[in-house]
Amino acid sequence: MLRTRVGYAGGSSANVNYNNIGDWMEAIQIDFDPKQVHYKDLLEIFFAEHDACDAPWKRQYASGIFFHNEAQKEVATQALAGFGTAQGRKPVTEIAPVVFATAEDYHQKYYLRQTHALAADLIAAFNKNEHNFRESTAVARVNGYLAGNGAATDLARELKELGLSEAGQKFLTLSHERNR
Repeated sequence: MLRTRVGYAGGSSANVNYNNIGDWMEAIQIDFDPKQVHYKDLLEIFFAEHDACDAPWKRQYASGIFFHNEAQKEVATQALAGFGTAQGRKPVTEIAPVVFATAEDYHQKYYLRQTHALAADLIAAFNKNEHNFRESTAVARVNGYLAGNGAATDLARELKELGLSEAGQKFLTLSHERNR
């Protein structure tokens, strides 16, 4: 994973934001290196994390897979069909071309923003530039580790490259252990 951002996908109304979500869905956009991880692997995580057969009570919370090309569309269609067969139910997940709008800055990197000392370390490293903070691979990695994702060996290997102070590195390591 290179970077992530949260936002809104699949809608058509102009000027989408949290208070004016219209026909959009809340979504996460993931930039990844296809030489390191396959689109199909990301879809497996997607299906493991939620039930693609559950109908949402509101469009904002609908399930969607968005593709950039026909090859991704085919992989998504096959994966969704396989999920439905395995569940014995019909999926309600939408598959559509990607249409994405980035959410407001205060929605980005949720776990990191809840940890003010680490967020302050990283925001300062980007001279308080929210765009660079949001688009940073290191920031995305720290946010994921705070949520308990990733292997402890990976964290140990890249810890010194994440832009954190010594205290921040220690805090992240302990938080990652606790949240796994």
